[in-house]
Amino acid sequence: MIAFAVVGAKGLIGAVFATLLVMAFFSFGQVALDRLTRNNPQIMMAAALLVYTTQILLVAVVLAVFKHTTLFDTKVFGFTLLGCALIWTGFQVRGAMKAKIYYVDPESRDDKPKSGRQP
Repeated sequence: MIAFAVVGAKGLIGAVFATLLVMAFFSFGQVALDRLTRNNPQIMMAAALLVYTTQILLVAVVLAVFKHTTLFDTKVFGFTLLGCALIWTGFQVRGAMKAKIYYVDPESRDDKPKSGRQP
């Protein structure tokens, strides 16, 4: 709504396109990350960095393609894209901080002593 009030219809189109772009790229990235780490959670950080880097590169490609378009206001598009990406990332960090992920598996009990001697 701010984009429409400041720039007009082209600003609104740019803001909506940027919002949809961020939602699509980052949602697909989350699905890809879930599938990559479903069977091997140890690769979570490497997979997350790979997915995030791919997302940013794809956004850069879209920015390069629509650099000189007259379909929408490119400044509104860019600022909305940046804002939505930062908001998405902030909520991802918040979710990770709030998640109760055990670093020790409480279900695994090894009844064997660690040394070679039996008690």
